[in-house]
Amino acid sequence: MSAPLQVPDHDSKGGVVASWRNTGTKALIVVAAWVLMAAAWTPPTVALQVTGGPSAAHVGFGFVFLFVLIGFVPWMALTPFILSLSRRFPLTETQVLRPLLALALICPVLTPLAVFAGYGLNTILVTGFSGPGWAAVLRAAYITSFYCVPFYVALVAVGQAIAYFERARLRERLLARAELRALQAQIQPHFLFNTLNAIAAVGYRDAARADAAMAQLSELLRTLLSERPQEIALKNELAFVQGYLDLYALLMPDRLQVELEVEPAVWQAMVPSMLLQPLVENAILHGVARRTQGGRISLAATAEGRFLVLSVRNDAADQGATAGGAGTGLANVRERLRVLYGPAQSLEIATGARTCVTLRLPLKQASPPA
Repeated sequence: MSAPLQVPDHDSKGGVVASWRNTGTKALIVVAAWVLMAAAWTPPTVALQVTGGPSAAHVGFGFVFLFVLIGFVPWMALTPFILSLSRRFPLTETQVLRPLLALALICPVLTPLAVFAGYGLNTILVTGFSGPGWAAVLRAAYITSFYCVPFYVALVAVGQAIAYFERARLRERLLARAELRALQAQIQPHFLFNTLNAIAAVGYRDAARADAAMAQLSELLRTLLSERPQEIALKNELAFVQGYLDLYALLMPDRLQVELEVEPAVWQAMVPSMLLQPLVENAILHGVARRTQGGRISLAATAEGRFLVLSVRNDAADQGATAGGAGTGLANVRERLRVLYGPAQSLEIATGARTCVTLRLPLKQASPPA
């Protein structure tokens, strides 16, 4: 009989922290981009004042960089807004003129506003009110606004590119979700068909045992047919596998042994729902059940760097037994891993005295409940 899987109830940390970290990273990228822009803008500004002749006032390189950087501060503040405008008015296959017209009409408002604000900050913080009067500042800002139109155009272009990739990624997710649902719908009747066949075979010999197995199957189906996300915590997947093993412990009394080795750090790792059950089912039907004395199934889960490694081992079928192929279950697992993780996953099968299926997938911890 299988020993109960002891599933600890650990809580993971860090949900909101990741969100704040993501926002901080975006803000840092925006600031860094404008600092680099200021660094690129400074040399030509210095060159212009040098070529202004002996009468032109010459200031140091650092002062010019500071002046230009402060002038870009309003652009830093407006960057998230302009990027969101691009997502609000995206260019698509069917919509081109209306978004372009809307974004073009906003340009004469935002560009002078950013330039005037930059000159105002420099007047207050750098040159002071002892510099040129406000009329000269406004005149310089008006002229500079025309040179800064490319800034607005570049930000709109970046926003359109981000919006395009977001739409493409959303389409990929929707297609992947549809494919995953089809695969999940495929594995459920496969699981039910095999289990009912096994119960029917026992029913001819021991009706009471078959009745107990049907009751256990109804509990599994209640869990299986409830709303389940595509990925769940490993501890929840193992809890479902435990129910499945309890069912086969009734069908194969004293012929099924189970070993479990799970590192404490991976109990909360996210895995696809119904990932291990098809592998355990194959291990029982094509291995342990075909052995005269039964056999042993070993489940292991470890962390290797940024990967979660899962393995299911079982004693191979006796010589002369018709083991058959892995069939729908293993193919389904392969396809679901491919759709969910792409090249960042692998599934390997090793045969011999014991058959071992090893899975590698990205290690992600479950988010704590809100």
